[in-house]
Amino acid sequence: MDHKGLLFIPDISGFTRFVNEIEIEHSRFIIQQLLEILINANESGLEISEVEGDAILFYKFGEPMELEALYKQVEKMFCAFHQHLISYNHRRICQCKACVSAVDLTLKVITHYGEFTTYNVKQFNKLIGKDVIVAHQLLKNDIEQHEYWLVTDRLLQQEPPAGLARWMQWNSSAKQTENGDIPFHYTQLSRLKEEIPPEMPAGMELEEKVKMVSVSRDYNVDIKTLVYTVVHFEFRHQWQVGVKAVDEVEHFLPGVGSRHRHVLDNGQEVMMYTSSFAYNPEEKILFSETDEKRKSSMYYTVEKSGDHTTRLTMDFYLQKNPVRQFLFGFTEKKKMEAALRQSLERLDGVVKEMVLPLEF
Repeated sequence: MDHKGLLFIPDISGFTRFVNEIEIEHSRFIIQQLLEILINANESGLEISEVEGDAILFYKFGEPMELEALYKQVEKMFCAFHQHLISYNHRRICQCKACVSAVDLTLKVITHYGEFTTYNVKQFNKLIGKDVIVAHQLLKNDIEQHEYWLVTDRLLQQEPPAGLARWMQWNSSAKQTENGDIPFHYTQLSRLKEEIPPEMPAGMELEEKVKMVSVSRDYNVDIKTLVYTVVHFEFRHQWQVGVKAVDEVEHFLPGVGSRHRHVLDNGQEVMMYTSSFAYNPEEKILFSETDEKRKSSMYYTVEKSGDHTTRLTMDFYLQKNPVRQFLFGFTEKKKMEAALRQSLERLDGVVKEMVLPLEF
């Protein structure tokens, strides 16, 4: 076996806990997007052998990379990973435990240099060799923290260069295997998270708006059940008059700034943005949608109205424009108000049958 190269494995910690404890569908979306982010952050010409659940097996044949270049790649993936989680935590809408605790997922990176070769299974390049086994064995170790970069002695035989990062503190250890000890060095990466600013969603709300219609209704359900029914698009066609379906346009979980398509009963399609979301289940929850052309918005306010009742208020706004306001009031206002009131009546039957997911 004469092929030598780098084995590079970023591994997401916390995935097993996700699958066991929270809604599998949302955790699957979260992990899928994180894996894509790690792949997109590859700037070193690394090849992908396979995606292994919550980890990716990268490889690159040739001479070992300089440690500085290797660190830049680790840093790029680590920061992209946490930038996404921090951003999603600020823009998320869903309150299930998968989405709420996603920000606590961690990333470790295993880097090892050794001998291995490839073989093809249809369109996939699989790796085989003793050092592939070594790299995977290193994923299970006695390092307490789960945010670190591990480097075997094949890549780091001397003291780490001082130019990598001043805050780095390196430790040495060894993985005990049936074929002997595998010595390695590692450094924690959590410090990098302190330098990642939250990427706030772009402002989608109308700057100047005028309320044109407002309707309200009380429901004999708790606030979480009502907001779950209203916010989740898969239920919208069951209660909102004139809406045939609401389709997600974005590839993954929706949040503030994401788009969705309203398919109407008359065949028309209207593209909408989720423009705001404020969650305080002890008092009030606010959710809004703004049309893609930024001419109108619908606000959904869910608040406790009594000991066992919750009120939903739907407010329709137009971008400030005296001519359009006049025309709407003259030709459309009464029709919309009637449709929204009918929607609130239909919602009563839907919300009474709604069963919240266990972890919501």
